[in-house]
This record gives sequence, structure tokens and C-alpha cells, in this order.
Amino acid sequence: MLRATYDWTMRLSASPHAVWMLAAIAFIESSFFPIPVDLLLIPMILAARNKAWRLAAICTVMSVAGGYFGYLIGYALFDTIGQPIIAFYGFEHTFESFTARYNEFGAWIVFTFGVTPFPYKVVTIASGVTQLDPAVFGLASIAARGLRFFLVAALIWYFGPAIRSFVEKYLGWVALAFIALLVGGFALIKFVF
Repeated sequence: MLRATYDWTMRLSASPHAVWMLAAIAFIESSFFPIPVDLLLIPMILAARNKAWRLAAICTVMSVAGGYFGYLIGYALFDTIGQPIIAFYGFEHTFESFTARYNEFGAWIVFTFGVTPFPYKVVTIASGVTQLDPAVFGLASIAARGLRFFLVAALIWYFGPAIRSFVEKYLGWVALAFIALLVGGFALIKFVF
């Protein structure tokens, strides 16, 4: 099943609609969608390394735009939309202490968690709930998401064929490592807050 999903993603990444899919997923991943955009970005760069920087820029712009949508959810729709999203990730108990200290370190929180595998949507919603200065939120988001996506693009662009061979040879282990990073991001926030 993992191999079939990988092959499907590689085929999708080469389709004419892939860039639109990437933009849409980058947007919704920053506000409510649980699947990281990297799962499409990486195969798209592997399929067309010459487009690495353009794809990273699209992810950055759309992720920040989606982050502002997450901010809006936290600011205006927390009770109806934001609360269920926080509950979905199991952060309802730590969210109160997280938001209590949020504005003190808001820019650093947005930057730090915007780069890591931690679900960025939790940070975007928290920024709206705590009414973090929108300009501070935007600048920290641009820096964090840009660093993340351009770093991924640079690594895949530079090591492209070798990484593709490695991923295809060790797909199960790569998937396991990715899941471990994702779970680690969740554990980190529960441990820290």
C-alpha cells in the first residue's frame, strides 16, 4: 500500500494540475488540514528539480496565506471551528497554558513551530485566539515557512537523484522516520506546554 501511495504521489506530482494541488494543500494545511504539504512538495521537486525554487515559493506564499486563515479561525471562529481542530490534535488541555504565555514569545513560537514538523495550524489558530499582532505573525510566518520549504527544496534539488533512489529503496524506513518526526512534534508541544 505504501508503494502504491508513493507511486500515485509521483504520478500526481508530474500532472498538469500538480501546482494547483500543491498551492491548495499548502493553504489548507496551515489552517485545518492534517496532512503536511511536504508529502506533495518533495515528489514534485524530485519529478522536476528545475522547478524547486518556484515550488518552494508557492508553498511559502500559500502557507502564509493559509496561516492568516487559521488566524481568522482563532480570532473569530474559535468556538465553532478552532476548538474542534485543537481537540482533534489532542491539545485541548495544554492549549490554555500555551495561549497564556503565547504573546510573550509569539514571534519565536510562530517561527520555531513554523519550521518544525509540529502542526502549524495549531500555531496559526493560537495566534488568532491570543490576538498576536498580525504583522508580527506574518513576518514570523514568512521567515519560518520560507526557511522550511526552501531548505527542503535545496536539499532535494542538490541531492535529487540520490535522495530519490534512497527513498525508493528504503520507503518503509523513510515513512517511519517521517511519522516519528510528526509524533515527536506532537509530543514536544505536550511536553513543553
